[in-house]
Amino acid sequence: MIKAEIERCAGIDVGKKFLSVTIMVGPLEGEPRVEQRRFGTIREELVTLREWLQKEKVTHVVMESTGSYWKPIWNELEGSVKVYIANPTEVKIRKGHKTDDKDGWWLAHLLRHAMIQPSFIPPRAVRDLRDLTRYRKKLLGNGTAEKNRVQKVLEDANVKLGDVLGDIFGVGGQLMLDALLKGEETPQQIAQHAQRRAKSKIPEIIASLEGHQMSDHHRRMIHHHLDHMKVLEEKIGILDGEIEEQIKKAGMEEQWELMRSVPGVEQTSAATILAEIGPDMTVFTNQRHISSWAGVCPGNNRTAGKSKGSKTTRGNKFVKSALTECAWGAARKNGCFLKEKFWRIKTKSKGQDAPAIVAVGHTLLILIYHVLTTGEPYQERGVTELDERQKDRAIRHHIRRLGKLGVAVSSPRPAKGVSGSTRPCRVLSGEKKAKPSSRRPRPVSPGEETPRRKTRSRSKSS
Repeated sequence: MIKAEIERCAGIDVGKKFLSVTIMVGPLEGEPRVEQRRFGTIREELVTLREWLQKEKVTHVVMESTGSYWKPIWNELEGSVKVYIANPTEVKIRKGHKTDDKDGWWLAHLLRHAMIQPSFIPPRAVRDLRDLTRYRKKLLGNGTAEKNRVQKVLEDANVKLGDVLGDIFGVGGQLMLDALLKGEETPQQIAQHAQRRAKSKIPEIIASLEGHQMSDHHRRMIHHHLDHMKVLEEKIGILDGEIEEQIKKAGMEEQWELMRSVPGVEQTSAATILAEIGPDMTVFTNQRHISSWAGVCPGNNRTAGKSKGSKTTRGNKFVKSALTECAWGAARKNGCFLKEKFWRIKTKSKGQDAPAIVAVGHTLLILIYHVLTTGEPYQERGVTELDERQKDRAIRHHIRRLGKLGVAVSSPRPAKGVSGSTRPCRVLSGEKKAKPSSRRPRPVSPGEETPRRKTRSRSKSS
């Protein structure tokens, strides 16, 4: 029998219009007294719920994170009792035995026996910052959707600029798009708006514009999409100012600056990550805890001693998205050990980017955790130097690769214990040696003669 840990607790099954509340009150050694009531979700009903819980001297309350319906209850009970938000996947009741009252009873039963791991809910100031950063992410997505709609209209008008230009919303692409909307220039004239490296693609640009069927309807639709994009850009600029103001208001400027010292973490991504994890790292046990919470570390799925996969878990999608963007920036930074790590893992993953980017993002989150824990900015440690064993392994690898290319190389290694006495490699011949056969001879049993190699007999024609 599982021992009870909490004497006075309550479980709340959250709905849109009403709540089913179950309290369990009694000594830990005996059976508790169970009482169930229902309340509405308006403010007056929530105040009545809080007064009832205070009258029963309830100290702990648990409820599921059902959409956004739990937030009004949290706001009303936050200061009077300790409120837990449970992950629905961890508190599901058995199928066929599910009702609102049973859900509330099951939540209270799990909480009484300390079988619920509460979700991380940051303070109000951090939640306000989180609302701003998440809304900014949505606006960026809306802007990308409008760009895709413009591309769709261009395809309908037989304009294939997207096949030639990497981004039709670059400087040169926008100049060409404006010329198309005016309809006063020929394809040759429009192609002259190409910038930088796109100038080498002028013949392809002309071919993609010749014979286009841009009509007045297409121009009107593109104007609508571009106008919406301008509005979104203005909103994003306003949000950037509000995000910075909220960080200063919450007193998180120091943590914001510390996070920006980590390679690949810029101003916007630092604000996004800070809004999700908060400035206080004591809520996480260690770096493994925060990595598991964010969903950037390998998961565990082992049965009967066999591993059935180690894919990353479903963590905070906003943190994972921001870490992915930062990982791409860190993987391109010269003199950073994360770039070397990215290419090492990518090589082992058969050229796939995803495993390497997730690994670099995992490392970035660990660096952010240590920076916020110690309060000291990140110090670049540079690319990791190879030891003698790793150097010898790299030399053997490259000699083997050169041999496969048809170049035989002689590389005398220095004696053991002597470092720095290597001599340059010497090319012996440019002919590729025949690869020895990998077939093994058939084992011969005792008393049996060694089989001879069969040769084909050619019949001579008379």
